[in-house]
Amino acid sequence: MSGARYYDIRHVQGQATVIDIDNGVVESAASSFSDHAVIRALTRQGWGVLTVDNFQEPGRHDIASLVRRAASIASICNEEISLSPPVRGRHEVPALHEDPRDVSLDEKAQILLELERSARIPGISNTRINYIERFEKVRFSDSTGYEDEFGICRSGFGVLAVAARNGTLQMGYERRHTIRGLNIRHRQDLARQAAERAVLLLDARPARGGTMRVVLDPELAGVFAHEAVGHASEADLVQEGNSVLAGKIGDRIGNDVVTIVDDPSLHEFGFEPFDAEGSATSRTEIIRQGVLANYLHSRETLAAVGNGQAGHARAAAGEIPLVRMSNTFIEAGESTREEILEECGQGILLKGSRGGQVDPGRGVFQFNAEYGYLIENGECTTMVRDVSLSGEILKTLFSIRLCGNEVRMHQGYCGKGGQSVPVSDGAPHILLEDAVVGGSGDH
Repeated sequence: MSGARYYDIRHVQGQATVIDIDNGVVESAASSFSDHAVIRALTRQGWGVLTVDNFQEPGRHDIASLVRRAASIASICNEEISLSPPVRGRHEVPALHEDPRDVSLDEKAQILLELERSARIPGISNTRINYIERFEKVRFSDSTGYEDEFGICRSGFGVLAVAARNGTLQMGYERRHTIRGLNIRHRQDLARQAAERAVLLLDARPARGGTMRVVLDPELAGVFAHEAVGHASEADLVQEGNSVLAGKIGDRIGNDVVTIVDDPSLHEFGFEPFDAEGSATSRTEIIRQGVLANYLHSRETLAAVGNGQAGHARAAAGEIPLVRMSNTFIEAGESTREEILEECGQGILLKGSRGGQVDPGRGVFQFNAEYGYLIENGECTTMVRDVSLSGEILKTLFSIRLCGNEVRMHQGYCGKGGQSVPVSDGAPHILLEDAVVGGSGDH
């Protein structure tokens, strides 16, 4: 078609419901609909991309017209692009435990108001709850004649509680997201936990920084796996020379207790049965027992860079595919949490995440924990706040001494290239030797 040697069409129809409650007041509760298609045509000049809103399944003549328009856009480019062969396969989408569409907007709002009331304990000055559910039907077809589709529901909520005393503010936060349907019933305990943590943090001691042994809980260790290792393994960054992992396939980059995996086929929040290029998804071991084994790939980066498998191209509705993570985690080891604390002896346990930053090109990171506990004689003692972890990615991988025997996953969204996609990350508890801790109690 007008010089296009390959084309594909990704059509996403969506329905989203969002509810926001601030201090017991329903600020918004509404549903919206979307319908987007992205047509990509690959010519000798490179990619041409056309986006179409309110897309309806066209006849053959209409598809030809759209592909010609996409191909004409590629004439302004001048790139030599190759694609690896597609990988075909299929994974079943897990069934819903409870379909959110069977629950009215008013009933959802009432359930969320009950959650909010559970967070209003003494000492709490502000509360906020947000809820979102999104149904998407994804259809994919390409010039080889391949067609596939799947439908998925993602839903979740977050509850924030702010405690105040004498001008000091502290917050507690809990979130849960799932691909298995409505997940807001009987969650009052999570709202209370967020509120109780906020109140406790008012009395927590500001942490003192330094180099010490550190135990990371599954949430913060999962953030390290995602932010520090996962992004650096994305092959488009490797291709651009913006990854500390470039050129290190087959090299030992961490202790042999470290295996880090990205698996879009796992039935977690980042699940997709096939990616935005129609490639079947499967488990990819980024690091295998301390050795860099694979990068994450699209068909294009696999052809250009090698070392891995396609299936990691993801896209928000109406956007082009980018190499992205899905469900990223550190595999379990053999140690119990108690054994890890005992081996730590003297140090600090860091829990939760309040964001941070990473530079995958320079290979450095800094993450803020939500809170922590001093570890003294192998036991958690004093609660601390305002604490962070920083370091070099490769040095930190070598400093991991023990991995716990239970992986826990946490859900959220990851941004890249102006797009946000659902992901999960996780880990067991892990023990770091000679880690750099920052704290506001240093002076």
